[in-house]
Amino acid sequence: MGPKTAKVYETLRVRLASGDYAPGDKLPSERALVEELGIGRTALRQVLARLVSEGALEVRDRSSYRVPGDDKVTVKAPDGLEAWRIHGERRVYDNRWVKLELWDVEPPGVERFEHHVVKLQHVAITAVVDDRDRVLMLWRYRFVPGQWGWELPGGIVDKGEEAGAAALREVVEETGWRPKSLEHVVTYQPMVGMVDSPHEIFVGHGAEQVGPPTDVEEAGLVEWVPLADIPGLMARGELMGSGTLVALLHILATRGKHGATAER
Repeated sequence: MGPKTAKVYETLRVRLASGDYAPGDKLPSERALVEELGIGRTALRQVLARLVSEGALEVRDRSSYRVPGDDKVTVKAPDGLEAWRIHGERRVYDNRWVKLELWDVEPPGVERFEHHVVKLQHVAITAVVDDRDRVLMLWRYRFVPGQWGWELPGGIVDKGEEAGAAALREVVEETGWRPKSLEHVVTYQPMVGMVDSPHEIFVGHGAEQVGPPTDVEEAGLVEWVPLADIPGLMARGELMGSGTLVALLHILATRGKHGATAER
């Protein structure tokens, strides 16, 4: 993919990530995009094929492209089910990083009991992918499991900070690279039965190096890891943290669903 084609790819990526095109929207015709973006039809189709392979677009009727929507979801949430009742809660331990509470709960048809609840921080994690199908990762040692492994950059969302801003800040602080665009993928809870710690997952496309990492405590060896290596690293147990796994599995799943990555 040449410089001009790469620029058009980044332009369309930014538009999709910023919501210029809503889920279900059709993109302008190829002719309109060729005229607007100043690119040849063959090069444009190369860009569109790549966006399709990444799951950012869907093809309809050969040359019609649209943003994926929620119309493919056929499962409906069941109605009429009763939630657990919470009668009270008391804090057992409290500091900046960890809060431990006991909640007085009553599941439907079950006697009341006290349930441990752990409250951790709200975090944001980002997978940044470049135009060579590599993902920006850190090789780190984690003393709790006593293990070296690969992780995506990420960290705590500060009070009053937007999750997207935190995701961008953490990538820059931990790697020295600044993503050109960020797209929110999912918010999830890693241990939903007992732990409250919202995880925000973002995917970035393209990056520029703005300096060395500034977070000395969190920074590890910074590497661009080929996406083709991810299944093997997973099999070897070298991918650490649920956020890393969720983000990378999302990327692999959306690419696989739409076929192989377009040739560049």
